Amino acid sequence: MAPAAPRSGEAIFASVERVNAELFTLTYGAIVRQLLTDLEEVEAVNKQLDQMGYNIGIRLIDEFLAKSNVSRCVDFKETAEVIAKVGFKMFLGVTASVTNWDAEGTCCSIVLEDNPLVDFVELPDTCQGLYYCNILSGVVRGALEMVSMKTEVTWIRDMLRGDDAYELQVKLLKQVPEEYPYKDDE
Repeated sequence: MAPAAPRSGEAIFASVERVNAELFTLTYGAIVRQLLTDLEEVEAVNKQLDQMGYNIGIRLIDEFLAKSNVSRCVDFKETAEVIAKVGFKMFLGVTASVTNWDAEGTCCSIVLEDNPLVDFVELPDTCQGLYYCNILSGVVRGALEMVSMKTEVTWIRDMLRGDDAYELQVKLLKQVPEEYPYKDDE
């Protein structure tokens, strides 16, 4: 029997039961607002959002692999394309593109065409320096770590800060070899 073909992010997104987008957006906004109230410093909120995203990413990768039928990616370039074309579409319903590769193929940008997290959002002057969608950088970092890729994920452009797009830079720091808990001869 031939292995199942990988499913597109759009096909998965269409078939998955999901929460109302407005409810999700408003709930996320409430979380960010509460973090701003509790932590008071924007940089602490950025770190907390990243950590929350990381914790989500390390769990989300299992669902992604189970539902997408994506086989092991050959290299970091293919991995970035799968994140942009399948992952973002599958979980957020948005399309992303991969650009700005460095010569070594270890650093790129993922540019979101749309970002549902920012519907109804306007940052006040008191929130300068806030990366409102920092949870997404944590999700990408956590998911990649679970597939043996240590990365650094940072926001390059953010429309809430007046930029013309949402752009995440993903830099591969280290490819961690997988360790199996068993030996082949057992």
